Amino acid sequence: MRILITNDDGINAQGLQVLEEIATELAGEQGEVWTVAPAFEQSGVGHCISYTHPMMVSRMAERRYATEGSPADCVLVGLHDVMKDAPPDLVLSGVNRGNNSAENALYSGTLGGALEAALQGLPAVALSQYLGPDNIRAADPFEAARVHGADVLRRILSLGAEDGADYRTFYNVNFPPVPAAAVKGTRAAPQGLRQGTSFGVEPTTSPSGRRFLWIKGGDQRAATAQGTDAQVNLAGYISVTPMRADLTAHDALASLEAALG
Repeated sequence: MRILITNDDGINAQGLQVLEEIATELAGEQGEVWTVAPAFEQSGVGHCISYTHPMMVSRMAERRYATEGSPADCVLVGLHDVMKDAPPDLVLSGVNRGNNSAENALYSGTLGGALEAALQGLPAVALSQYLGPDNIRAADPFEAARVHGADVLRRILSLGAEDGADYRTFYNVNFPPVPAAAVKGTRAAPQGLRQGTSFGVEPTTSPSGRRFLWIKGGDQRAATAQGTDAQVNLAGYISVTPMRADLTAHDALASLEAALG
């Protein structure tokens, strides 16, 4: 198996090293793992692409490249430049430092990379490691992902090829904020919403008197509905959420059509 990996935390991120280990195990002795990752951190860029300006791509080592673009850019670079003569069988994005459950998924560059791969017709999975009091200060905060990642991916891949849907399914995997031994299992879970919290801004003043704004996230411990991704993560389970790029609110089409006459 030929696997392309990327992330949004940057080429030197610890989570990317974890993903390389997972991908190497999955690819097998006869397989190949190729890395195309951002030269610098690209957290929160979503599915952004560098549409209006070129980007530099640097070969760091054999099958390892860094680009000045976003995770979605990295997937495009991998498919249409670096691996154009022999495309990958699978694209993996992550392992993100921090969860991409609930509304975080909509901002995530990690998911942006997987989404782009799906739009290009390839199987794709985004992987993220939830952080909390039980693992954030551990010697290996990515232990749950490192230990359980390959097995979860094998089970996802056992579903087989896509059925020809217009928008291909990709998967959002979040590992719970606990040590590997404390993981209770894996759950298929829909995307949740953290009620009463959201992204916002925090103002600050520089030493020169200029005013700046920091973007800040909401409370990652806020409850989501029973059985949804963040809720099962906080209960100690790995969540797997199937996703598609189709943003149509299909349940609203009939009432909209009636209103439009």
